[in-house]
Amino acid sequence: MKKRIIKVTGCPEAVGPYSQAVRANDLLFVSGNLAIDAQTGKIVEGGIEKQTHMVLKNITVLLNGAGLNMSDIIKTTIFIKDMNDFSKVNSVYAEYFTSDYPARSTVEVSRLPKDALIEIECIAKY
Repeated sequence: MKKRIIKVTGCPEAVGPYSQAVRANDLLFVSGNLAIDAQTGKIVEGGIEKQTHMVLKNITVLLNGAGLNMSDIIKTTIFIKDMNDFSKVNSVYAEYFTSDYPARSTVEVSRLPKDALIEIECIAKY
C-alpha cells in the first residue's frame, strides 16, 4: 500500500500535527474538518447551520483538489457539541448529499477544537 499526503490550497490549515487528507490506494481519508474560514483562519459565527455549511464547503474544496467530489464519499463521521442540533445538521447535510448517501455516524462530544460546534471527517473512494 502506498500512502500519499494530500494538501489542498484554499482549505484551512491543519490545527495540529496531522494532514488534511491521506490517500491510501484508492481511498482518501479526510481528517476532521472544523468550520474554519480558510481566508481568516477563524471559526465562522452564526450557529450550527453556518458552521455545518462551512465544514461541508471545506470538504468539497478538499475533495475537488484531490480529484474527487462529494458523491465519492463512502463514509462520514459527524461530531456535534449538542445532539439537540441533530435536525439542523441533517437539513444542511441533505443539501450536499442528495442521493446514494454515504454511511454515517453522528456522535455528541463534550468539546471540539477551537470550541467549534461541529466537526466532520470522511472517507472517499477514487
